[in-house]
Amino acid sequence: MSSSPALEVQRLRYVVGGATIIDDVSFAVAHGEMLGVIGPNGAGKTTLFNLVSGIAPLTSGRVLMDGRDVTRSSVHHRARVGLGRTFQTSSLFPALSVRENVRLAAQARLGGALSVLAVPRDRDEADAVATERLRDVGLDHHAATTAGVLSHGDKRKLEVAMLLAADPAVILLDEPMAGVASGDVGSLTQLIRSVHRGGRTVLMVEHHLDVLLDLVDRVAVMHHGKLLAIGTPDEVVADPAVQAAYLGEAV
Repeated sequence: MSSSPALEVQRLRYVVGGATIIDDVSFAVAHGEMLGVIGPNGAGKTTLFNLVSGIAPLTSGRVLMDGRDVTRSSVHHRARVGLGRTFQTSSLFPALSVRENVRLAAQARLGGALSVLAVPRDRDEADAVATERLRDVGLDHHAATTAGVLSHGDKRKLEVAMLLAADPAVILLDEPMAGVASGDVGSLTQLIRSVHRGGRTVLMVEHHLDVLLDLVDRVAVMHHGKLLAIGTPDEVVADPAVQAAYLGEAV
């Protein structure tokens, strides 16, 4: 394993129309670590993920993956070198089956044609990957189901299956519990824990602080676009500056 961090951001800055959205943010995430990113609404959490994944262009700073500078790389190049991302809103193909959604993600990694019209061969490699990943997330019994009719919790699991089919080393999870029914939170939490224990590096933004604090190794706290604090869950919860950022409420 490389001695470089799995992911490192150095002095990230993002300015739009004269407004500074992200201001001088730096941190590193070790291979196999899970880092939670928290902060009040408008703190810059999703924008930070957009900068790391290449969706938004940095004003200044650097993004490195395993020591490799990907600051000017496209979203697709970052995916090819091992970065995966989910979004707050669903990014599925709702008219396709559950299996077809995962199969497309596997095809992208394997370098095959991305045709949703092609009928997969019985022993097609992408189809085999899809079968395995659906089993991993507990959706194998829904393989033939149209993705759009799944419950919100199962849609989140399908998004994780699609991520795993692309085989990323670093995964960004943006609000994975958003809109998920309370009864599905436990199983989705266990799935995220399983993904992490499988050796992947995970960064997660999540408003369910009890869920996040139970999962992560460290927590980064964003506030007004700056990195306010970073440390273990116990250290961050006890930090007076973090308490003040949450209007005096315990986190």
